[in-house]
Amino acid sequence: MLVLFGVLFHFIGGFASGSFYMPFKKVKGWSWESFWIVGGLFSWLIVPPLAAYLTIPGFADIIKNTPTATLWLTYTFGVLWGIGGLTYGLGVRYLGVSLGSSVILGLCMVFGAIIPAIYYDFNPVEGKDTFSAMIHSGWGLTVIAGLAICMLGIIISGKAGVLKEKEMKEVSTEYKFALGMFVAIVSGVLSACFNFGLEAGQNMATIANDTWKIAHPGEGEFLYRNNVIYVVLLWGGLTTNFIWCMVLNARNKTFSDYSNKQTPLLKNYIFSALAGTTWFLQFFFYGMGESRLGNGPSSWILHMAFIILVANMWGLFLKEWKGVSKKTLTTIVIGIATIIISVLVVGYGNSLK
Repeated sequence: MLVLFGVLFHFIGGFASGSFYMPFKKVKGWSWESFWIVGGLFSWLIVPPLAAYLTIPGFADIIKNTPTATLWLTYTFGVLWGIGGLTYGLGVRYLGVSLGSSVILGLCMVFGAIIPAIYYDFNPVEGKDTFSAMIHSGWGLTVIAGLAICMLGIIISGKAGVLKEKEMKEVSTEYKFALGMFVAIVSGVLSACFNFGLEAGQNMATIANDTWKIAHPGEGEFLYRNNVIYVVLLWGGLTTNFIWCMVLNARNKTFSDYSNKQTPLLKNYIFSALAGTTWFLQFFFYGMGESRLGNGPSSWILHMAFIILVANMWGLFLKEWKGVSKKTLTTIVIGIATIIISVLVVGYGNSLK
C-alpha cells in the first residue's frame, strides 16, 4: 500500500510539473523574462517557506542550526539547478512542450538517479541506495531496466521531433530544433543538480522527520520532511533566474512589462503566480512520494517519467503535432507509450524492494 501511495504522489507531482507552463500561455503582452521571473518568485521565494511553515513546526530553527557548509552546498546545487531550470523554459520555448520536456527530463532523470547512487557507493550512508546494491538485487535491476526503457522512449520522442521539423511547412517562428536541442541538453544535465541538492540537505529533513516521529510514534515516515530543504535549495534557483531575467529586462528594455497598462496586468500576474505555484507543487508531492518509497533512484525516476508523460500529453492536446504525417504522429505516440511502460516497470521494481 505504501508503494501505491508513493506512486500516486509522484504522479500528482509529475502532473503539476508537466502542466505548470500552461498558465504562462495565458499571459499576454509580456516578454518571456518578465512572466518567467514573476512565476519564479512564487516558485522559489514565496510558496516554499509558506509550505514549510504550514507543515514543519520550527522549520526556521532547523535551518538556523544547520552547519553552514551544508547550507552552502545545498544552495550551490540550487544555483546550478537554477541554470537548468532557466534553460528548461528556453528548451520548451524552442522545441515545444512535448519534445523539449522529453529530452530535458530524460537526461535529468538519468543523471539525477544514477550519480547519487554511485556517490553512496564511495560514501555509504544508512538508508541510502547504492548503485552496487541495485545491480546485485532483483528490485534494483528492475528499476535500472525501467530507466533504460524510459531512455528508449526519450530517443523515440526525439526522433519524432526530427521528423516534425522536416515535415512542417509552417513551423512556429520559435521552433528552432538545433538551438533547442543544445539548450535542452544543458538543461537536462544541470537540472539533475536538484536531486544532488536534496541529498546534500538531507540532515535537515532527517531532523524534521525524527522530531515528527517522536511526536507521532508508530505512524511511519514524515510526509513533508523535504519541505525544509526546498527553502534553502530554491534560494539558489531564485538567484540564478533572477539575475538572468533582470539582465534580459535591461537588454530588451522590458522592465515596463510589470506596469504596462496596455496589457491585462492583473491576469498576467495571476496566471504567472498560478504557474509558479503549480511548479512548486511538483516537489511538494515529490517529497510525499519519496517518504513512501524511500530516498533512492526509484523516486527520482518515477517523478521524471511522470513529468515527461504529462508534458507529452499536453503537447498532443495543444496540437503541437498538428499537420505532421501519420508516421511522425505514430512515432511520438510510441514514444509516450514506451515511457508509460517504463513507469510501470519502475513501480514494479519498488514493489519488489
